[in-house]
Amino acid sequence: MTTQHDPQLLGAYVLGALDEQEVRQMDEHLASCPECARELGELRDMEAFLGEVPPEAMLDGPPEGGDLLLQRTLRQVRAERGGVARRRQFALGAAAAVVAALVLGAGVFVGKATSPDATVALPTPTVAPDPAGTKLATFTDPTTKASMTVKVVPAAGWVRTNMAISGIPEGEKCRIFVVAKDGSRQEAGSWVVSKKGAAEGTNLDGSALVDPKDVKSVVVENFAGKKFVEVPVQA
Repeated sequence: MTTQHDPQLLGAYVLGALDEQEVRQMDEHLASCPECARELGELRDMEAFLGEVPPEAMLDGPPEGGDLLLQRTLRQVRAERGGVARRRQFALGAAAAVVAALVLGAGVFVGKATSPDATVALPTPTVAPDPAGTKLATFTDPTTKASMTVKVVPAAGWVRTNMAISGIPEGEKCRIFVVAKDGSRQEAGSWVVSKKGAAEGTNLDGSALVDPKDVKSVVVENFAGKKFVEVPVQA
């Protein structure tokens, strides 16, 4: 059987997670596939210097304990292949995680640090622009002192919403409504204000079945009907 180009199998090959027959098949495939041979070299280089990568290389900060995703994955796989029974399913899944992280840059570095003082190059995240028709508005209610900044993003006959809300007391059970021009309302979400939310504010995402052209405002009120803040978003 001819081994096809498969990044998961290639990762498992590097980590020693394939059986003898699969290793032979992969050896034959590598001899005739320059692309896989190139990827194999890159994966082996990556495995060799993973231990040198500082926790600061994580885009979102190091996880608890300071370990990188790939370091943890490699440790698990090495432990697995040292046992009497190899759990093939786990090994392939872990290998896939390694390959995906290398290809997609899943929270790790790009480039190799050559000394303790070397600069680790991090990928620059790409932020897609908001779609045409997106509305952004802010309002603070003079009576309740509650404040909300809302973004309304148009979709096909409905809207997505993102709200940054502050000034609502702890323990309040609240609803968010998108109000149409005809006065009808569609609920876009609900939550209970936590202690942290009362002190620092809350950020929420939601959606509502209101045509983007008909959106008039976004309102927050509690379950008893008390309105805390309403932000006009009509163009």
